[in-house]
Amino acid sequence: MNIEELRLYQSEVENELKTNILPFWAYKTLDDENGGFYGLIKNDLTIDPLAPRGSVLCSRILWTFARAYNASGDKLYFERASRAYKYLTDFFLDKKFGGIYWKTDYEGSPVEMKKQIYAQAFAIYALAEYFSATKLYEALNLAKEIFNKIEEFAFENKYGGYYDACNRDWSLAENMQLGEGDMNAPKTMNTNLHILEAYTNLLRNWNDYNLRSQLKSLINVTKKHIIDASSYHFKLFFKENWDVLSYAVSYGHDIEGSWLLVEAAEVLNEESLLKEISKLAVRMADITYREGLAPDGGLWYEGDSKGVTQFNSDWWPQAEAMVGFLNAYQISGREEFLQVSLNSWEFVKKYIIDKHYGEWFWSVDKDRNVNDKLEKVGIWKCPYHNARACIEISERLGHILANK
Repeated sequence: MNIEELRLYQSEVENELKTNILPFWAYKTLDDENGGFYGLIKNDLTIDPLAPRGSVLCSRILWTFARAYNASGDKLYFERASRAYKYLTDFFLDKKFGGIYWKTDYEGSPVEMKKQIYAQAFAIYALAEYFSATKLYEALNLAKEIFNKIEEFAFENKYGGYYDACNRDWSLAENMQLGEGDMNAPKTMNTNLHILEAYTNLLRNWNDYNLRSQLKSLINVTKKHIIDASSYHFKLFFKENWDVLSYAVSYGHDIEGSWLLVEAAEVLNEESLLKEISKLAVRMADITYREGLAPDGGLWYEGDSKGVTQFNSDWWPQAEAMVGFLNAYQISGREEFLQVSLNSWEFVKKYIIDKHYGEWFWSVDKDRNVNDKLEKVGIWKCPYHNARACIEISERLGHILANK
């Protein structure tokens, strides 16, 4: 790829962020009657004002606008981040037991008070970014408090890693299931990956010895138990002792995890660890490149040892593919990774961006038909993957172009 192609890639993702993704979330999702952001907006922008609110969505909106403000200095992003911060702390924060509720009703009353550790991780991730934007120590202190709760009640000391869920009072939950399609497993790749992501961002803002130690420990747990040593795919669901409960493959998580692991090692700033993780990330990207990509550049959703099993291409794996393959190129210098990152973006432009209503469609099927029954805004549909991808691609291409 030549310099002009790289510059075009960079300018296109910057334009997508500034003219589509962030304006959609800044203007079309605000609930001015009840505060915060609507819990459900359908694909055609029909709003359900009575839909419940998810803490993960609120945290991801907070992170997105705080990160966008840190990248650009735009005051609108600061205002929207502050709106999300206020809603998170006013309604999702458990003022008796600490931590973050899973879900409230549309008026802000808690309806699911279980402490899903995944949700605690995203709160930390967002609060650390908001502190970076504001230097508001209230936000950083809250992130520290949630970190301490996770370490006290969800860290599993014998085998390492973290349990998936606690009850409101932080006793271990019997049902730890995160989403409707997930297993009820005590440990999962997904929760541990996003704890790693959250601790990485917290360490950027709080150089604490225990935090540093636990992040490094989690990287080692991921290497030892979560990454399959023969296939370089993530294993997804586990017993407490890390015995595997499922051999499904999530291509989106594989490519996302490859670059998040490198990011964690970079923040720890240990040369030997970074070298080891970088090699591992390239292997993970390579296997995703070989097994998970469709001929048109889309990333399939799921597979197993025999091949692809779910032939839909959802919005978030495409966003993570853009970043993960570019990260692999930056490490290895292999041009095919740079090309497939661009191919992922071309796929997004052709099939995933909603040019009529704005934002990105949730999913397209094997024949590239849009699933218009799935929402634009919801418990899981958020601005975090695609906004982050645009910011990461812009900044990484900036470094690449400067070196060229």
